[in-house]
Amino acid sequence: MKDYEHVVIWLDYFNKNLTIRAGRRLPKEKCIFDPSLKELQDAATDAGLQIKESNDKARFPRRAFVRSGYISVPKTTPKGKILEKISAKMVSKRAKQSK
Repeated sequence: MKDYEHVVIWLDYFNKNLTIRAGRRLPKEKCIFDPSLKELQDAATDAGLQIKESNDKARFPRRAFVRSGYISVPKTTPKGKILEKISAKMVSKRAKQSK
C-alpha cells in the first residue's frame, strides 16, 4: 500500500553521470559524481529531514541492472524542494572534501 506521508529519494536523482532520461532529477550543477548512500543520508540529516527508512540494495526502476539505494523522508514540502535542499548539502560537502 502506498505511503502518502513519505517521499522516496533515490541516489540516481543526484548522479551527475546520468542523463535526465536515465533518472537524474536536477541540473548537473546541483549534482555530484557517483553519490553514496552514506552521503545521501548525511545530507538529508543536515537539511533537517528525518530518515524513516533506507535501503542500499534496492534497484532504481529505470536502471534495474545496477544497485542504487534510497531513503524515505517525511513529505513536509514538495519533492522538488526536498531534492534541492539535499542537493545543496551534498554539493557543499563534496566541495569541502575536494579542497
